[in-house]
Amino acid sequence: MTGLGAYRSAKQWAEDIRSKKVSSVEALRLHLDRVEKFNQEVNAIVVFDLDRAHSQAAAADAAIARGETWGPLHGVPMTVKESFDLTGLATTWGLLTLRNNIATSDAVAVQGLARTGAVVFGKTNVPTLLADWQTFNPIYGTTRNPWDLTRTPGGSSGGAAAALAAGLTPLELGSDIAASIRNPAHHCGVYGHKPSFGVVPQGGHAIPGAEIPIDMLVCGPLARTADDLDTALDAITGAEAENAPYWKISLAEPRFRQLKEARIAVWLEDDCCRVDSEIQRLINSALTVAEAAGGRVDAKARPFSDAEGAHALYVQLLRGATGAVLPADLFESQRQQAERISDHDQSYLARTLRAVTQTHRSWFLAHGKRAVLRRQWEAFFQNFDVLLCPAAASAAFPHDQETERPYRQIQVNGKAENYNDQLFWAGLASLAYLPATVAPIGLTSAGLPVGVQIIGPYMEDKTAIQFARLLAAEIGGFRTPPDYS
Repeated sequence: MTGLGAYRSAKQWAEDIRSKKVSSVEALRLHLDRVEKFNQEVNAIVVFDLDRAHSQAAAADAAIARGETWGPLHGVPMTVKESFDLTGLATTWGLLTLRNNIATSDAVAVQGLARTGAVVFGKTNVPTLLADWQTFNPIYGTTRNPWDLTRTPGGSSGGAAAALAAGLTPLELGSDIAASIRNPAHHCGVYGHKPSFGVVPQGGHAIPGAEIPIDMLVCGPLARTADDLDTALDAITGAEAENAPYWKISLAEPRFRQLKEARIAVWLEDDCCRVDSEIQRLINSALTVAEAAGGRVDAKARPFSDAEGAHALYVQLLRGATGAVLPADLFESQRQQAERISDHDQSYLARTLRAVTQTHRSWFLAHGKRAVLRRQWEAFFQNFDVLLCPAAASAAFPHDQETERPYRQIQVNGKAENYNDQLFWAGLASLAYLPATVAPIGLTSAGLPVGVQIIGPYMEDKTAIQFARLLAAEIGGFRTPPDYS
C-alpha cells in the first residue's frame, strides 16, 4: 500500500476495509507513515489521538471478522479541525489562553462520524480564533500549502485542506462562517461543503462560555470527492442537543440527475471584490462543459439588485456574531477603538469595530433585513437550481504574517487589492444561511489549484454536492500535488 494508494477516497477505503482487501489498522498505519514523511514540512496535523485510534481500528477489524459493519465509514481513518472537541485533548482555537482547555467529550459532529465507523486519529491546524484565510497561531505554528509551501493553504480550515491535499487523511471535518471551509478547499484543490445553517449541530465546537450556536457558523466536511462530502454530511446532519429528541432534519434530494437538467446562474465578478482573470477563465471553462452537456446557463441573473448593501449587511452580522465570542479583554479593546472612529470612516476596520460593538437593536434590525434577502433568494431558486461564483479573489497567495489583517493586500490581475474584499464571495451563501460546495476545476498557469463555489437553495445541500459530482465526471476532480504521490 504505497504511492497513490493513500489517495483513495474515504468511500473506497471503506469498501476495501469491508471486503478485507485492507484492514483498518493497515489504513491507519499508511496514513501515519505519510504523516511522518510529509507532515513536518506542511504542518497540517498538529494534535494526535493515537492510542484511541489504534484501539478503534483494531475493534473495526474485529467487527469485520465477525461479519459486522458499523456504517459507511467503517474503519476509515480521518482527522478533524482543531476547534472540535476530542475527549482528553485540548481545544485551543489557536489561543495560548486555552492551552489547558481539555475536552471531556467528543463534539456532536465527531460523534456522528464515529457512529458511522470513522476512526479519528488527530486534529488539524487553525488560525488564531479561526479568524483568517491563512493558518498560523502561536501554539502550533504555520501550515503550508502542499502545492507551494511558500503560500497559504487558506483558512480557517487550512490544516484540514492541506492534510487532504498531501494525502495525510482521506476525510476532514471543518467549520465555516466566512468561507473557512470553502476558501481552503479552493486554495488546496479539494472539495468542501458549507451546509445550510442549522443542519449540523455545533455542540463541542465552541469557545468556552459560548452556550448557544453562533449565527451563520456551520460545521461541514472536506474531502477529495463529492461522494465523500455526501457521505460525511449524512453522518453529521442532525439537530442541536436540546432539540435532538424532538426534531428530525431531512435534506432534500438533488433537483437533477444529469447536467442537462440543471438551471445554472453564474456571478463571476463584482465591484465589491475584483476576481483574478485566471479564476474567471477556469470557471468559464467549466461552464462551457456544463452548457455543452445541456445545462442552461445564465450569466446575468442575480438574486438581488443591491450587492453592496447585502455585503455591508453580511459584514455587520458576521462581526456581530464573531465579536460576541471574543475574550473579554479583546472585546473591551475593540469597544474603545470603536468609540474613537469617525462616523464617516467606512474602512473595513471601522465597519468591523462598529459591528462588534453594535447594540442588540442594531443587530435585530439587520436580522430583519436578512429575512427579506432570504425571501429574494428563495424566489431566485424558483428559476435556478444553483448559482456558481468564485470562492476567493485569487489562487493561493504568499504567507503574510507581519501585516495586520485590516491592512493586508493581495495581488489580483497584477494589482494590489484589499485582502478583506473576499468576504463578499463568502457572504453570498453565509448571510442567507445557504449551502455551498467548492469543487476543484483546474490549475492556474502557475500550477495552483482553483475551485468553483456552487450555491444551492436552503436545505437543498445535496443539489450543490450533486452539481460538483456531475461536473467532476466531465472535467475531473482532485489532482495530486507534485511530490506527494
